[in-house]
Amino acid sequence: MKKAKQILAWIGIVILVGVYAVTFILGVTGNAATKDMFMAAIACTVIIPTLMYGMILLAKVLGKKEETPDLKDQSGTGHKQKE
Repeated sequence: MKKAKQILAWIGIVILVGVYAVTFILGVTGNAATKDMFMAAIACTVIIPTLMYGMILLAKVLGKKEETPDLKDQSGTGHKQKE
C-alpha cells in the first residue's frame, strides 16, 4: 500500500507541475487562453489531491484487512499468549 501511495503522489505532482508550467508559459507568451488555464490550475490544485485521497481511502476500505496487532504476541507468531 505504501508503494501505491508513493506512485499516486508522484503522478499527482507531475500533473500539477505540468498544469502550472503550461499556465506560466501561456502567461508569458500572452495567449488569450491564459485566464482559463489559470482558473483550471486553481481547480486542479484542489481537485487532484482530493481525488487521490479518495482513491487511497477507497483502496484501504476495499483492500484486505490486516491482522490487528493485539492478536500477535511478542515473538510475532500470530498466536495469542495464554494468561
